[in-house]
Amino acid sequence: MLHLLYKSSYVFMLFYYAIIPLGYLTKWWVTIEKMKGNSTILVTGGAGYVGSHTVVELLNNNYTVIAVDNLVNCYSSGNEKPEALKRVEKITGETVTFYDIDIRDKEALDKVFKTHKIDAVIHFAALKSVGESVQIPLTYYQNNIGGSSTLFEVMANNGVKKLVFSSSATVYGDPQFLPITELHPTGQGCTNPYGKTKYFVEEILKDLCTSDQEWKVVLLRYFNPVGAHESGLIGEDPSGIPNNLMPYIAQVAVGRREKLQVFGADYPTVDGTGVRDYIHITDLAIGHLKALERMFSPCFKSWKAYNLGTGRGYSVLEMVKAFAKASGKPINHEIVGRRGGDIAECYADATLAKIDLDWVATRDIGAMCRDTWNWQKKNPKGFHSS
Repeated sequence: MLHLLYKSSYVFMLFYYAIIPLGYLTKWWVTIEKMKGNSTILVTGGAGYVGSHTVVELLNNNYTVIAVDNLVNCYSSGNEKPEALKRVEKITGETVTFYDIDIRDKEALDKVFKTHKIDAVIHFAALKSVGESVQIPLTYYQNNIGGSSTLFEVMANNGVKKLVFSSSATVYGDPQFLPITELHPTGQGCTNPYGKTKYFVEEILKDLCTSDQEWKVVLLRYFNPVGAHESGLIGEDPSGIPNNLMPYIAQVAVGRREKLQVFGADYPTVDGTGVRDYIHITDLAIGHLKALERMFSPCFKSWKAYNLGTGRGYSVLEMVKAFAKASGKPINHEIVGRRGGDIAECYADATLAKIDLDWVATRDIGAMCRDTWNWQKKNPKGFHSS
């Protein structure tokens, strides 16, 4: 009898400590693999710089993609599909369903959700220039906050409550400490309206998660995306005068701009120019896939924020030097006064993304400059070169 008792206890312990956990683990893994292979992802701002590179990675990993964009930040000729998405299809051999829609158009957006069975949303659509946001703040608040609120309402009405949000390191404002972790306060001392819109949208999403436990949200606070797809088919193609450093440098190198203006050389940094954490666009795009996988896991609840960056800051003049080396072209530049809304230094601690998402940036400054130059020299006028 005692022998049978010991034997039954052993069987119970095996069942409780091994078989049940294995069952949960298997269920969790199968769920993730099923979502990876069969999910339909709506990508707002899908024809833009970060959006198009993320669409490439989604398609290469067997996701179905529905892209919406109002084309304010990308090139399109007539009523055709945006050039960036045509080239995405060429890179991947897959088809992207596209809608020319402003996310503030509630009725049009709702039709997209009614037409497709959407599993999750990656939300990029936004105006994105720090300097411009200082000049036209109301436009930024209306577009970035108003558009996001409409999107979330339409999602909720259609039962889609999984979202990866394209946030920004600007939510941290002027850094209180470096490197910046996710524990750094947000919204305190945001130096420009663009950063404030990202902060406000984050707060809206947190409130949504508090009010409704079905919502799952990943906030990706990334630093400064640069570079281009290694094929040179897609890259950053700003409308008009570039507001970001790398495309301006590239346009100077290719002869489209006379010289680069360096805004301020009196910051308390290594050479007096602003220091930023630059991240290769492909690393950033892969980070969005990792965020989706994390969000699809049954154990993920509510919301979580992650920094995506390299953890290494480079000054403006260091970037100029690196690009000159990669391109073999001199970068003519001049020092001018500081630009409103800028801060001295900002770089990330991305340890949490490595732990939770199994993500780390692998491409260095040389690859960033090399791929940018490959894109620019093949497309001296951007997508208009087609």
